[in-house]
Amino acid sequence: MRQEKDQPLLFELSSPGRVAYSLPECDVPELPVEELLPVTYIRKKAAGLPEVSEVDVVRHFTELSRRNQGIDNGFIPLGSCTMKYNPKRNETLARLPGFALIHPYQPEETVQGALELMYNLQTELEEITGMDQVSLQPASGAQGEWAGLLLIRAYHESRGEKRTKVLVPDVSHGTNPASAAVAGYDVITISSNERGGVDLDSLRKEVDCSTAALMLTNPSTLGLFEENIMEIATIVHEAGGLLYYDGANANAILGYTRPGDMGFDVVHLNLHKTFTTPHGGGGPGAGPIGVNKELARFLPTPIVEHRKGRYTLTYDHPESIGKVKGFYGNFGILVRAYAYIRTMGPDGLKQVTENAVLNANYVMRKLQPYFDLPYDQVCMHEFVLSGKAQKKKGARTLDIAKRLLDFGFHPPTIYFPLNVEEAIMIEPTETENIETLHRFIDAMIRIAREVDEDLETVQNAPHSTIVNRLDEVTAARKPVLRYQTPELEYSKL
Repeated sequence: MRQEKDQPLLFELSSPGRVAYSLPECDVPELPVEELLPVTYIRKKAAGLPEVSEVDVVRHFTELSRRNQGIDNGFIPLGSCTMKYNPKRNETLARLPGFALIHPYQPEETVQGALELMYNLQTELEEITGMDQVSLQPASGAQGEWAGLLLIRAYHESRGEKRTKVLVPDVSHGTNPASAAVAGYDVITISSNERGGVDLDSLRKEVDCSTAALMLTNPSTLGLFEENIMEIATIVHEAGGLLYYDGANANAILGYTRPGDMGFDVVHLNLHKTFTTPHGGGGPGAGPIGVNKELARFLPTPIVEHRKGRYTLTYDHPESIGKVKGFYGNFGILVRAYAYIRTMGPDGLKQVTENAVLNANYVMRKLQPYFDLPYDQVCMHEFVLSGKAQKKKGARTLDIAKRLLDFGFHPPTIYFPLNVEEAIMIEPTETENIETLHRFIDAMIRIAREVDEDLETVQNAPHSTIVNRLDEVTAARKPVLRYQTPELEYSKL
């Protein structure tokens, strides 16, 4: 139902004859549309777009932008997603004309600076991860996973082996089993032990000659470092399988350990999580993959190399899996990540981990008296609470998340990972100060008390947002994805 504080749609602001643009006079002959497009592609009726002035458009979208929850205007403690502040310096550097206005089809001699940046970024990511070679091509973490699995398949096939299954712990990121399935593997779930790590008996039971790889997030989505990582690596490698590292949580280990040192063969990094490039909304993103020397020959092409005093893109790699992204990756995102790494330096990146781990443990201990803590141990960059006690009193984790909106906070991740009942997954990140953490802690404690003293307020939250409690079931089952007036039927256009 519409509320007074609703923003009118552009269709509702529309008035015949208004325009929001002014185009220069056409300097080429204007041809009838029938000569430019096949008749089957020409609309039978006008598109029915809103007719509004420029000021209407500017005010409309400016007002909508003020209603958005973003990292620049508030704390977003999304566990597993690492929604942290993006330094504006990086944005400025990515917009320099020498970076922003070049084109992938330019001759190599005209973009030596860009290629040098990519080469240096590859080298630095190799050092950070402990891998022998890195490709910057994948455009997201999920695509990095998929590309890494294609490398693993190519490796096994080069040895005359056909391995059919990938092992995935039950506390992995949801993209892990999805990527394995898309790559054509059978996905086998490995259960957790009582401390939240990989259950070694379950792993030994499933590992055999058909195992292509184990995909592991370390620390896991529980925010716990895998205590048995070296033994896990031995178990998988002795069976001829490979170890894949999901690097989404790399801000918890920078400067302290590296996937290569743990025995991993393939790794992907989420530059938009660990290295503060923009995150969310479907992009942009970057998910570079690193490999050991045994798999380097399978990396996607082109590969940026330094030969005879110049930087070049090479394609002469016959065992490569080919391209996984147009050209050589999301260059603007790579510039931002490179700027961040060079700004922070080795000591700064190590401080990132220290701050992330400190913030998470501080918030976890402050909230422990008010919520269930399923794994009572030192966490890394994030931790998982359970709202099962509040659920018994009538407030679901969803209600708690909705109530947080009234305090100006984006809710944390909820109902994930799946092995924790009424999960509340919180990542404070390394960029938040103590005052922000205290405001969040105070809000969570107040909500916990409201469950006992004012249950209906929690159950019916939020109360102060532009739109109040949504009917989420109906929204999911009967989504309205377009504007339509009675006199305009888009299906007939």
